[in-house]
Amino acid sequence: MPSIPDEKEVRSITPTQRVITIVGVAGSLIAGGVIGATLAGPLSAAAATTGNSAQQIAATAAPSAAAGTFKSNEDATHEAGESATVEAQENSGQRPGGGSGTFTPNENATHEQGESAAREAQENAGQRPTVP
Repeated sequence: MPSIPDEKEVRSITPTQRVITIVGVAGSLIAGGVIGATLAGPLSAAAATTGNSAQQIAATAAPSAAAGTFKSNEDATHEAGESATVEAQENSGQRPGGGSGTFTPNENATHEQGESAAREAQENAGQRPTVP
C-alpha cells in the first residue's frame, strides 16, 4: 500500500525551472506557428487561385490585364480635371498624348531622392528610363 507523501517530500519547481519551462513552451508555439504559416501559406494561395477556369480565362483574355497595356485612371477626382480629348483617347485604349513625344524627366526633389543613379543617367541623356 503506497504511503501518502509528507509536505517535506513534495518537490516544487524553482523559479529558474519555471522560466525555462515558460520560454520552452512559448518558443515551441512560435516555431509551430512559423512552420504552419510556411506550409499553409502557399497551399492557401494555391487554393485561392484554383477557382473557376472560365473566370481565369476571361481575366487573362481581357486587354487591360496584359502587361504593358495602358489602363486609364477612372478616379472621379482625376476625371473632373480631364479634357474630352484625353477621355476619348483613354476610352479608345490609347495613352493620352501618345506616350511617344519628347521625354521630360521629373526633377522634383522628392522624386529625385528615391531615384537610382542609373535612372538619373538615362534621364540626363534624354532617354526614357528603363531602370527603377
